[in-house]
Amino acid sequence: MDPVLLGEIFAATMFLGVIGFLLIGFPVAFTLAGTSIIFAYLGLYFGVFDMSNLRSVAGRYTGYMVNEVLVAVPLFIFMGVMLQRSNIAEQLLTTMGKLFGNMRGGLGISVILVGALLAASTGVVGATVVTMGMISLPAMLRAGYDPKLACGAICASGTLGQIIPPSTVLIFMGDMIAGMNSQVQMSLGNFAPKTVSVGDLFAGAIIPGLLLVGLYILFIVYKAIFDPTSCPATPVPAEEKKDLWKEIGTAFVPPLMLIFAVLGSILGGIATPTEAASVGAVGATILAAARWRLSMAVFVDVARRTAVVTSMIFVILFGASIFAIVFRQMGGDNLVREFLTSMPGGATGAMITVMLIMFVLGFILDTFEIIFIVLPITAPTLLLLGVDPIWLGVMIGVNLQTSFLTPPFGFSLFYLRGVAPNSVTTAMIYRGAIPFVLLQIVGLALLFIFPQLVLWLPSRLF
Repeated sequence: MDPVLLGEIFAATMFLGVIGFLLIGFPVAFTLAGTSIIFAYLGLYFGVFDMSNLRSVAGRYTGYMVNEVLVAVPLFIFMGVMLQRSNIAEQLLTTMGKLFGNMRGGLGISVILVGALLAASTGVVGATVVTMGMISLPAMLRAGYDPKLACGAICASGTLGQIIPPSTVLIFMGDMIAGMNSQVQMSLGNFAPKTVSVGDLFAGAIIPGLLLVGLYILFIVYKAIFDPTSCPATPVPAEEKKDLWKEIGTAFVPPLMLIFAVLGSILGGIATPTEAASVGAVGATILAAARWRLSMAVFVDVARRTAVVTSMIFVILFGASIFAIVFRQMGGDNLVREFLTSMPGGATGAMITVMLIMFVLGFILDTFEIIFIVLPITAPTLLLLGVDPIWLGVMIGVNLQTSFLTPPFGFSLFYLRGVAPNSVTTAMIYRGAIPFVLLQIVGLALLFIFPQLVLWLPSRLF
């Protein structure tokens, strides 16, 4: 058999094998690395893979660890976990509930707005969903909310941390797309390409993030008008609203100042994402101390949780590096390029195909798994076809946000299931998430039809 064809068959089989092992339940990082090494030896036996290619793994992984941009990841995770321990979410939800409680759907709107604020100040999806599930879900159920609507609103608002900066997903994608775009432009003869940075993706993601917030709120308003029993008003006694504006200032000013310090410094060109992340980590620690929530035990716990999450992400990245090397050397990138370029509609058809593949994979895989597996083998071809790198990164971010909501493996659904009362069934949580998944698809379609929703702000800022 033709060695090129045999290599492409091995590459495609390896990709399907990784998906199969993940469905069985094997750990992601070890599945990626182990499956790739098995196929590397098979390729060596059949003469379609040279094991010397694996020598670059150590250098590549060392490059990840000393990458200044990726240093921002543990800092942003530390900031998010520290803010969660400062109980800022509880105060925000209580204050917003008093502000909007007198209107139908007010609690639901409060949950969406608080989710957006927490996304912009923490970016940690799991912590946001768990915190809001513990605080707001009982209150919404006591107020007579439809359990499905309450669960869907909490899960969807919690996933906003995936797209609203500072997002660890955007940091990884920004670094990966920047390198791929430079290589593609050089292959096209452009030796002075326009650089793409994490700041570009942060700027491009702001309007799409606000668009999703607006769609969620419109859905709550729709339910309040046409199905008022699903989200009744929760009148707040006058004595509880006596010092409401003072409470609003106390609850909102500190996180807004932190958001301004972090995102403002990045978008204003004052600081790099890594420098801004360090400011955010210190600011979150000061905020926790000001609320008398900081102790040595809390600090140690936050540091431990930061190390666990960071290690998990980078171990997955290690396995994905091995997968990418074996897949490319066996001709997998050529196979993907031929597949995408053969799609009707050129770049548009290829983009739709990749978006569909990622959306389907979101039902069974985590966001980081999809990024580390699919992005390196599809993004170069899309960039070669002329797709804007900033638009591509934000579109993927919005698309993969649905992976947290889509049954059966949506992580936000699992997080909420862990803190929801027994009266709320898993089926209710799944059914409640479906309308918000559809809203995310609507948002993705709007970004596809109107790319300037993504590209306008980066072009103005940078």
